[in-house]
Amino acid sequence: MPTDCISYQNSGYFSSLINDYLNKNNNIDSLYHRFPKLENFESQILEKQNNYDDTIRPTLVSTLQKQYSAISTSVLTKQNIEALALSNTFTVTTGHQLNLFSGPLYFLYKIISTINLTTELKAKYPSYSFVPIYWMATEDHDFEEINYFNFKGKKFRWNTQSTGPVGRLTTKGLEDFFEVYALEIGSSTNAETIKKLFKESYLKHDNLADATRHLANALFGVSGLVILDADNSDLKRTFIPFAKEELLHQSSHNLVLETAEKLKDYTIQVNPREINLFYIEDKLRERIILENGKYKVNHTKIEFSESEILALLKNHPEKFSPNVIMRPLYQEVILPNLCYIGGGGEIAYWLELKSFFAAAKVTFPILLLRNSVVLTTEKQAKKADKLGLSWKDLFSKQAELLNNKTRQLSEFPIDLLAMKEQLRKQFESLYEIANHTDKAFIGAVKAQEVKQTKGLENLEKRLLKAQKRKLSDVLQRITDLQNDLFPNESLQERQANFSEFYLENGEDLIPMIFSQLRPLEQNFDIILLP
Repeated sequence: MPTDCISYQNSGYFSSLINDYLNKNNNIDSLYHRFPKLENFESQILEKQNNYDDTIRPTLVSTLQKQYSAISTSVLTKQNIEALALSNTFTVTTGHQLNLFSGPLYFLYKIISTINLTTELKAKYPSYSFVPIYWMATEDHDFEEINYFNFKGKKFRWNTQSTGPVGRLTTKGLEDFFEVYALEIGSSTNAETIKKLFKESYLKHDNLADATRHLANALFGVSGLVILDADNSDLKRTFIPFAKEELLHQSSHNLVLETAEKLKDYTIQVNPREINLFYIEDKLRERIILENGKYKVNHTKIEFSESEILALLKNHPEKFSPNVIMRPLYQEVILPNLCYIGGGGEIAYWLELKSFFAAAKVTFPILLLRNSVVLTTEKQAKKADKLGLSWKDLFSKQAELLNNKTRQLSEFPIDLLAMKEQLRKQFESLYEIANHTDKAFIGAVKAQEVKQTKGLENLEKRLLKAQKRKLSDVLQRITDLQNDLFPNESLQERQANFSEFYLENGEDLIPMIFSQLRPLEQNFDIILLP
């Protein structure tokens, strides 16, 4: 059983829009700027260099230095932050929610993809510097999406309340959560490392943003990752002209709707609001709505006249928060960014935004689908070999897999294709006879054909079911293996937390993943663990 890869397009886990993007189909080529190939980055660098406002760089550097002032920072990360002050330095960015203890495994894959791409770019374009950025989604307010993680099939949920931006949420109350989780993972050397990492991240920091920064820095600081919290007054001050345009003219709404119309044959990922900004306080993040000349904060009594809200934007830009439509623009305004790396859903909504970027006169980044991975053990690989399973088999839907293996393992053909074909030919002769007799006879022949064909199909289903009972032992082993690798009949990377694999592999886990991922290759990677 080869433990290499399967293409994203053949994995069955990506939407038709993402498959068309990866295949560079002409029907969507107007929705992205440059395809993610190494040779395309030279033009992207030159365009961003001409388009980016270098006066933002000092603010970006000083903001990052303040955010890193209280944590241990690697030499490489410090160098990367300082390099952002120089006009020949560019970023590659990924973003992620503040999932408790990193959430699902793809948190790792996003960041590793980002770091690895900066390494490839440096080798190809040595006269420039490239900095990997993790953009923390500190302003999100959907706490229910991030307040849990899964460990060995069990869900560990943080039961508390949050109504404002999650980055400002206090971490008080996580002590009890930690005690439950600590009992579950045991007391091995690797378990103690995991517990220490959790305690230092969440029990020694006051809010979720600081906790997540510590966690990501502990895992990836040595590789030079720079972690940015853009919920910051100084950074938002640079975005004032774009927020003002949104408040006064709502240009994003119509532009994104026009693009969504081009995507009508696909599932639309996000729909724009008339105003794509939130009003934000520590325990409040609500949409801004324009009604009868007044700017109102949804679900509150707060409202402003036009002059009042513009004055608020000028004096307190931190009170304005971009939503999913405006956030990418904010990112590309404040960062000298070349490429955004995200999952399929993220790339899908970025594909709605190119015309909006063009109107704002901001360079649209290269969009790269992050690496996707299945982690497997030697024991699991040997089981797959014994069961005659390929990775194509394992990626298929479980019902389809079991049906196909039952047919393969059966000592006689289960499908009745030959009989169906024989029946079809018999009825062809009957139709020929019927055409020379009463036309009413044709209906009787048709009814009989349908009846007998359906009878054969029912027999086929019963035969398949009977063979499944006969082969139940081997089919159960196949089911168990697929469930191990694809928990809940979903991707492992969307279900399991990294700590499950760290428990077995320790400090070797992340370097093993680093060494095998190639961000510009369109493959679902299979990584064999000891």
